[in-house]
Amino acid sequence: MRGGRRLFPLLLLALLPGLCHGREPAPGAVTCGSVLKLLNTRHSVRLHSHEVKYGSGSGQQSVTAVEASDDANSYWRIRGKSDNGCQRGTPVKCGQAIRLTHVNTGKNLHTHHFPSPLSNNQEVSAFGNDGEGDDLDFWIVQCSGTYWEREDAVRFKHVGTEVFLSITGEQYGHPIRGQREVHGMPAANHHNYWKAMEGVFIKPSLDPAKHDEL
Repeated sequence: MRGGRRLFPLLLLALLPGLCHGREPAPGAVTCGSVLKLLNTRHSVRLHSHEVKYGSGSGQQSVTAVEASDDANSYWRIRGKSDNGCQRGTPVKCGQAIRLTHVNTGKNLHTHHFPSPLSNNQEVSAFGNDGEGDDLDFWIVQCSGTYWEREDAVRFKHVGTEVFLSITGEQYGHPIRGQREVHGMPAANHHNYWKAMEGVFIKPSLDPAKHDEL
């Protein structure tokens, strides 16, 4: 009997880590503050921007897509609708509205009712200064589980105009020859799936200062 009394606390302690772990987000969740590249799974190109403005439409900074995986202009930071609404290291939930801020220029992924230059869909641009733009910078992450997982193909639906971030393959000429047009489309289809790729991912843990570089 005494041996059984000693064994019960030891068994309880052995089970507790597993019970606590079950409440934590999966280690593969994409988190607020992470910096990453986004791959369009249909066309195998990464979301990109640069200090080149559209020559028509809004005249704002253009957003394109590139085949190269090592281009430094393809990094985007995950942020909330407000800085307090998406604390560093917090997993992004499916259905959550986020901002995608271009790391090198500090502008947010943005769309509005201008026609895109090649396909005549809806123009997608980069807008704002130092990460601050307006209400047309918000995108809802559409995924099937509780959190946006790195392995998942997800969609980004624009809050203000309800289009999906998409690529259909049109290519630019000079001065950004070979880069693909990025635009908004009203329908969900195979042109608007994206997957998290290379980047610095902040671990979803109680210590948000820890990070995992891939």
